[in-house]
Amino acid sequence: MRNAQVNALEKVPFLLTGQRISSRLPWYWGLPNTAMEKESQAVCRIVEEELLPHNFSLTLDCHSGFGVQDRIWFPHAHSTVPIQHLAEIHALENLFDQTYPNHNYLFEPQSHQYLTHGDLWDYMYLGAASAPERVFLPLTHKMGSWLWIKKSPTQLLSRLGIFNPLAAHRQQRVLRRHMIWLDFLTRAACGHQRWMPVGALREHHDTAAKTRWYHAIDSER
Repeated sequence: MRNAQVNALEKVPFLLTGQRISSRLPWYWGLPNTAMEKESQAVCRIVEEELLPHNFSLTLDCHSGFGVQDRIWFPHAHSTVPIQHLAEIHALENLFDQTYPNHNYLFEPQSHQYLTHGDLWDYMYLGAASAPERVFLPLTHKMGSWLWIKKSPTQLLSRLGIFNPLAAHRQQRVLRRHMIWLDFLTRAACGHQRWMPVGALREHHDTAAKTRWYHAIDSER
């Protein structure tokens, strides 16, 4: 997730947001002006071939993360500037809130937590957004893995344990917990024409989203 040729436009924390010191250290960014790793290229190829030919598409990248709350992140990760399709993100969240008002997911731009170099989804989103008639919404489901550590502190002794629910029954529980969210996204993608905002409604969602997620940034500017 730090492998694309995208530079953060503002100050970023050390190491966590991409480093070029050594590939033996976590969050390796890769050398400048070099091809991405094969795994990253494969993800990009699937998106380009299977998703971007459509007028609307979305992805959900599920992986564990810091903290105790499940967060739904959307670009940008390399900048605090709002994305071009902020209105669509806000409309999608509104639909989920109306459908499942008691959910525990927190929607926010990734930049609210930290900025990073080389974000793969930023790279693909920026490429897709060059075609104005196309809407591509890459979402990241950042699972609050500290809850798993709280239940099983010995996971900290494992190299992967800090990020993953190693016990089989816990993995199954995690999958069951998010089935409603996954089913919702599938239905939202199939029926996107029913909820995608247009005209004055789109302007309303765009204004509401900027007020909610970028009000502090606009005040500083």
